[in-house]
Amino acid sequence: MKPKLCLYFATATLAVAISSLILLLPPNLNNYGRHLINYYYNKPAGDRDNTAGRRRIEFVPLDDGSVGPESFAFGGGGVGPFTGVSGGRVVEWVEEERRWSEFAVTSPERYREGCDGLDPPQQEEMEHICGRPLGLSFRESNGDLYVADAYMGLLRVGPQGGLADRMVTRVDGAPLVFTNGLDVDQSSDVVYFTDSSSRFQRRMHLLIVITGDNTGRFMKYDPKTQQKTVLASNLMFPNGVALSHDGESILVVETTNCRVLKYGLQNGEMEVFAELDGYPDNIKRSPTRGYWVGLYSKRTTLLKWLVSNPWIGKSLVKLVPLGVIKRVKSMFMGSGNVGLGVRLSESGEVVEVFNKGGDGGDDCSEEFGSISEIMESDDGELWVGSVESPFAARVH
Repeated sequence: MKPKLCLYFATATLAVAISSLILLLPPNLNNYGRHLINYYYNKPAGDRDNTAGRRRIEFVPLDDGSVGPESFAFGGGGVGPFTGVSGGRVVEWVEEERRWSEFAVTSPERYREGCDGLDPPQQEEMEHICGRPLGLSFRESNGDLYVADAYMGLLRVGPQGGLADRMVTRVDGAPLVFTNGLDVDQSSDVVYFTDSSSRFQRRMHLLIVITGDNTGRFMKYDPKTQQKTVLASNLMFPNGVALSHDGESILVVETTNCRVLKYGLQNGEMEVFAELDGYPDNIKRSPTRGYWVGLYSKRTTLLKWLVSNPWIGKSLVKLVPLGVIKRVKSMFMGSGNVGLGVRLSESGEVVEVFNKGGDGGDDCSEEFGSISEIMESDDGELWVGSVESPFAARVH
């Protein structure tokens, strides 16, 4: 038998095996929040107020059936935070009233029938119409909020909120397919952002990983000149973005390779800043120095094998329906005993961990899903987001 034919039959057999697993999975596997585990916050002794160990976690539900507070941003004077959720909305946390308030929408189709009140899987299928805001960052000089919408591109919302304006939908002639993370350099007002793939939209994000897609781009946009520039290309799922504390480099999460890259603004060179034990999502500066990184899941042996052999993933995509692949997503991505949030030092070393509770005490009995971002406020409070959960977490 010819080698290529052998490979085809081997891949087809694997595809049938994966499809067969669906029969063994519980019917509600696709429900969001299925990877819920207990958490505590491990704060090292000697840091800030010398209160190591557990802190109280409060869960702040979203409204109207929304899910997925992916990223956070505080406005002037500590107002907020603001976060993007399903259905194409950016909402603001109003502390005095203890509720979320709609601040902006990212799509002109946001209020059409079908954008609200759907189950999470159905919401995902409507994202390209309703919008799906992800990364957020304020431009402090004028109060504008920049939003990376996975389908609508790089957007801007004025201080009064409302419908977002599209700033960037194409760069160097190529459309933005999966706009994801961003940060604003407050000294220059330049916006740095990522396009995770030129082939796969957000609702097909797992395919970026299992096919070894390397069409992601890291770019910048200057609102003063409207100039758009590609700074790095051929990246494997570029995701969160954060300006370094010294303002001399940009940190870019590369999800598929489980690492954070460092782009030098002066020399234009990219180097590895940190290697991680899980699949990272967003990255944010910490007021205590260093950077918080949310880890979506642990690295599974199966997924490492698929990433090392991308031809298998590409064959699976051709042979197995996308719905089937999504049903067995937990097998690919994994869940379990893994630190799902880490703070990195200025040199890229892990110095704090936000992870699974250890002794089952009352203060770790709450539940939370896969983490997309951890943002620390100036007073040391943590806001924790998950693209799959119907609430945000607040660590006091």
